[in-house]
Amino acid sequence: MTDFFTVSKIIELIYILNIFLAIYVVFRERKNPTSTWAWIMIMLFVPIVGFILYLFVGHDMRKRKLFTKKEEADHFYQVLDIQEQRLLEDKNKLKDSFLYDYYNIIHLHLVSHEALYTDDNDVEIFTDGLDKFNSLFDDIKNAKDYIHIQYYIIRGDDLGRKTLNLLIDKAREGVEVKLLYDGMGCLWTPKGMFEDLIDAGGKVVCFFPPFIPYINLRVNYRNHRKICVIDGCTGYIGGFNIGQEYIGQDQKMGYWRDTHLKIRGSAVKVLDLQFLLDWRFASKEDLSFSDSYISKLLSNKDKTKAGNTGIQIVASGPDSKWPSIRNGFMKMIDLAKESIYLQTPYFIPDDSLLESLKVAALSGIDVNIMIPNKPDHPFVYWASLSYIGELLEAGARCYTYEKGFLHAKTLIVDEKICTVGTANFDIRSFKLNFEVNAFIYDQKISKKLAASFYHDISHCKELTQEIFDQRGAIVKIKESVSRLLSPML
Repeated sequence: MTDFFTVSKIIELIYILNIFLAIYVVFRERKNPTSTWAWIMIMLFVPIVGFILYLFVGHDMRKRKLFTKKEEADHFYQVLDIQEQRLLEDKNKLKDSFLYDYYNIIHLHLVSHEALYTDDNDVEIFTDGLDKFNSLFDDIKNAKDYIHIQYYIIRGDDLGRKTLNLLIDKAREGVEVKLLYDGMGCLWTPKGMFEDLIDAGGKVVCFFPPFIPYINLRVNYRNHRKICVIDGCTGYIGGFNIGQEYIGQDQKMGYWRDTHLKIRGSAVKVLDLQFLLDWRFASKEDLSFSDSYISKLLSNKDKTKAGNTGIQIVASGPDSKWPSIRNGFMKMIDLAKESIYLQTPYFIPDDSLLESLKVAALSGIDVNIMIPNKPDHPFVYWASLSYIGELLEAGARCYTYEKGFLHAKTLIVDEKICTVGTANFDIRSFKLNFEVNAFIYDQKISKKLAASFYHDISHCKELTQEIFDQRGAIVKIKESVSRLLSPML
């Protein structure tokens, strides 16, 4: 009898403690009701353990302390008041008249993220990993001054070692090499593989390294950016990481369909500045951005015209005042007049984005969404299907990529403007990860990306309303549970 009362007392204490912990979550998440309810439900079903999960998977209690300094640095070094004022006064005439229809997007990114608009760029598109890495390796081999390279994942496989060997060779030649990798993305990468680069004179820094080797409790706030800048003249940005699977040499994933850009022009300097800001935060180095660097970035001096493409490099993350990439997606969708083409491996929009897409489809705009049929995260896949179902009802068209794994992150509107980068169309990319996208204002590039979308359809199955309605009860249960968890995926 005594044992019964003891157990009963313990359960009662756990219940009371769980109530207080739930109140804490409500207080912490008061600006995000959807996330709040999701975490409370988890705590209801798994008391105490649910709160522990919240600490590691939910919002980091030290977020403000971690990123305040970084936000101040980003704001201080991206002083773009001159261009902002010129745009407000309409003195900075846009080269193509069609861009005035999308002028508000340029203004949005300039004001909310200090994203410099440049229109002297040339862009090359890669949709195949081998093509992308062949081009990158050639540019690395030809580097004369410096190489700034940043990836979320760098595998210890053949492609990873080949990349490192090229960087080691350049470091030995006297080229400055800075390599930044993410502590979670490279959790299982042998750390010894970077030692030869360091011995050769290169610098290597880990973004948020694990507290204990091979155990990283910081699930959130990962640096998901993929940036490479060579000699300040050539820049790479997009979805490919460094590993054999990204060149289609993983039997499980099959062909890897992604999108990456090679940029030449003034936008490369902005991309380089973003790398240096990340490097300074992760390395704790007291980098000083000279007045000459900033003045060259903001002026027309020292420019070599590479092309005519307008670009804004937009970054966002937990240190950002505004979810800049997410807001850019929203504005593009809202301004669409004819068509929307979206490719993303993870489709978990927030309520506003979902409503915008539904309104666009209901308005007669040709809304097309492509997601992978071969998921690498099952819960994300099932949650994505639940959102897709709502869009099908609104008249959107959805395609599942069957050839392999679709990892491309592209949005094309009216075949006139587009964005390519590292951000998935999900809540994690919008709020919790460090991401970077190129917003491109060019009909030629937009049409090329649209043509790639059309070509990919030949490797897809269309998920029609009829097919979607035929899914079984088990699938519906998976969707419902995953949808409930979607704010945390």
